[in-house]
Amino acid sequence: MELYDYDFSEFTKEDINEHGLYGYGYLDRYWTEETRHPFLIMVDGNFASFVLVGKFHGCRYTKNESAHSIDEFFVMRKYRRMNVGNFAAKHVFDLFKGEWEVRVLHVNKLALPFWHKIINEYTNGDNIFYPEPNPKWDGIGYTFFTRK
Repeated sequence: MELYDYDFSEFTKEDINEHGLYGYGYLDRYWTEETRHPFLIMVDGNFASFVLVGKFHGCRYTKNESAHSIDEFFVMRKYRRMNVGNFAAKHVFDLFKGEWEVRVLHVNKLALPFWHKIINEYTNGDNIFYPEPNPKWDGIGYTFFTRK
């Protein structure tokens, strides 16, 4: 998580705390709350990626509060461009049927084309919605439905 927060600080401008950590405040909840789900992805026995799946955000694009969302998504640099992210995203979409929401910051120029490509491939170009800008979120929100 600290590596993810470090990478993401390029966009958030966050600094480390007095203990030398970013301190993601919600991580424990992914192991204790039934609407949150943590996934660790390994490649050849090594940790390569993680996905945190949730259900609710205050700045949702979808009106469906039971829709799933990618809360956090990270692939270590060594494993990028090896389809690890592609596999991880599509795998969690398959695990949770129904409506999904994926939000991407405008300034995250690498994530924007990644998510557009993944969601377009996953849905075969169907059921992708590009909503109007949300005043509570500085980015793009994708909503779509999983494959049947």
